[in-house]
Amino acid sequence: MTKTELYQSLNYVDATREKRTQMASLILENPDLIRPLLEIVFEEKDPISNRASWVLEFTLKKKLQYIYPHLDFFTSNINSIRLDSSVRPLAKICEFLTKAYFSKTKNEAQKALKEIHLKAMSASCFDWLIGNYKVAAKAYSMTSLLLLGRKFNWIHPELKMVLEQNYAEGSAAYKARARMTLAKIN
Repeated sequence: MTKTELYQSLNYVDATREKRTQMASLILENPDLIRPLLEIVFEEKDPISNRASWVLEFTLKKKLQYIYPHLDFFTSNINSIRLDSSVRPLAKICEFLTKAYFSKTKNEAQKALKEIHLKAMSASCFDWLIGNYKVAAKAYSMTSLLLLGRKFNWIHPELKMVLEQNYAEGSAAYKARARMTLAKIN
């Protein structure tokens, strides 16, 4: 399948779990499509990019290792994403990656993720946390930053400050996740 054919297939993906799962299954069977899918994800001005983000999340939930060869491309581009419907799945992917990296069980993510990747994810997660995004992206970012604070000692104080400053204006879901995160920092 070419990038053009992949792009055309993404036209049929909608917000339903069924359609996203079907397309993710196609990617899982053809891991060589990860790079073209990522390229579409980062064409943010294109309305199909958010659909590509949804499919990427569903694919990596099953096979996170498919992104390892593309971590340089992924982490150098995530800071360019501003569309809410794309930010949420990318924040979730960052959470997948940080959870794998900080897992007590040895795994491939710990070898694949380099400091430059972790720093790029930290910066993007902070942007999503303080930006005008929905609570899901903020919650995934909190989890990633909480874990990344184990490696970068500057993150926890900054995270604590941001959560405390934004707590009063946050939704009930934001406040619940912020309380949990602050409890773990302290």
